[in-house]
Amino acid sequence: MQPYLPPDYPNYPTIVHALAAAAELHPDAPGIVCQDRQLSYGEYVHVVGALAQQFAGFGGVQGNMAGERIAFVMTNSLEATVGLMAGMASRAQASPLNPFYTEAELEPLVRDVEPRVIVCDAGTAERVRAMAAELNVKHVVQLGAGGITIDELLARPAGALPLPQESDLSAIFFTGGTTGVPKGANHTHFSLMAFCYGVSALWPLTLDKERIVNVAPLFHVWGFCFTLIAPVYFRAFMDIMPAYKPALVLEEFQKQKITVFAGGPAALYLGLRANENFAKTDFSSLKICLSGGAPCPEELLTSWEKATGCVLLEGWGMSEGAPINSNPLNGVRKVGSVGIKPPNAEVEVVDLETGEKIMPVGERGEIRLRGPMFTTGYRNRPEDNKQSIRNGWLYTGDIGYYDTDGYLFLVDRKKEIIIVGGYNVYPREIDELLFKHPAILEAATLGVRDSFSGEAVKAYIVLRPNAKLTVDEVQGYCRTSLVKYKVPTKIEFIDALPRTGVGKINKMELKKRSAS
Repeated sequence: MQPYLPPDYPNYPTIVHALAAAAELHPDAPGIVCQDRQLSYGEYVHVVGALAQQFAGFGGVQGNMAGERIAFVMTNSLEATVGLMAGMASRAQASPLNPFYTEAELEPLVRDVEPRVIVCDAGTAERVRAMAAELNVKHVVQLGAGGITIDELLARPAGALPLPQESDLSAIFFTGGTTGVPKGANHTHFSLMAFCYGVSALWPLTLDKERIVNVAPLFHVWGFCFTLIAPVYFRAFMDIMPAYKPALVLEEFQKQKITVFAGGPAALYLGLRANENFAKTDFSSLKICLSGGAPCPEELLTSWEKATGCVLLEGWGMSEGAPINSNPLNGVRKVGSVGIKPPNAEVEVVDLETGEKIMPVGERGEIRLRGPMFTTGYRNRPEDNKQSIRNGWLYTGDIGYYDTDGYLFLVDRKKEIIIVGGYNVYPREIDELLFKHPAILEAATLGVRDSFSGEAVKAYIVLRPNAKLTVDEVQGYCRTSLVKYKVPTKIEFIDALPRTGVGKINKMELKKRSAS
């Protein structure tokens, strides 16, 4: 399927071509900033080109890195952004990995990637060099302090910016690992450009005008795409936050007159709203805030818009491709829905048994996807490819349904359905109800083994500060809205829910806790 290109938006073979065009059109325009260090678009192209040429020297006889991979183990920074773009420019497949992983978590991913080069920063250099020696990776490049700096790259001669091909593999994004071992989803430059066209259709941002801030990590598909890909495509100003610190994020909104907050899971917005500076922050420049990765409680969606004057749009994507669906910037927004699909994607709800029968409006089933922005397959995972990608359709494992207006509602993960005495129970339905209780800050529901009913519903609950609640009170509250078999029979109050590096609730950790 060819990507749908919205009217008045440019068409490029790759994002590197888009960067070259931005620098040619507006070389002095601000491109990216991180902690008060800024690069214009002209400087951005210069440093990317200089580093890409160095990467190309590690390649084969063809003088580029086509068919090779570069692993990046770095926290968010100007250097990480430049490095990833340079890696793709050299025709390598960039693989950003979680720098906070332990060696036990990181090593299997590096083995899977089989990189020709590993790129690190001062914080990861020692671990990366030791791992490279163990895995026989010959080339390690350190960027930033103690290594190649932005100033050094600017001092190098300005050569021609290498340009990859549309069909080249561009990146590998590893799945979050909340429900199992992470898998590396392959992407091409073609699929990354299709991401841009989908964003243009759902959230028509203005070329040359937007000022974007992002706190999501670059090793995550959302952080990668909304730090490297979308801002360059829209020729926007990109403000990179090294880490999520609510007070600093709120300060950036005012300091940089941010128009787009790339956002992320609900936890980010809850943290900003809870900060003491929230009520004093000037949000007048904001026109769009985005959320995904985990559902937003209805109360958060409405209160955020009331407090900031800016709409919070909930959408849906995954390591395998994005955007899939979103509430549109211009059009109807439905609370609790992940909205409508972009024109360049096919999204269907099919039966759980065969995966072929399209379910009627209002009836639940597994969601399958097809379109140019989705993965070409999982690296080194033939069995997963056979199971998840069938006849061109990517089977997501997510359960959902469409309403009469074509808005998609996510219900839960197929693997997380709890079967209580033969009845299907969807944890998200219970989580949403618990979120509405005034004493509950957060909740997560999952299934645990039960000798009588096969599985039982267990809820982990985090109370608001100074709030009090008993197990009986929670169950009584649930009985007013849920049939008996959906009411949690096991309830545990905890101080905080475990989370992955990108802010999602880590149900694997909760399941381990339940089993112990």
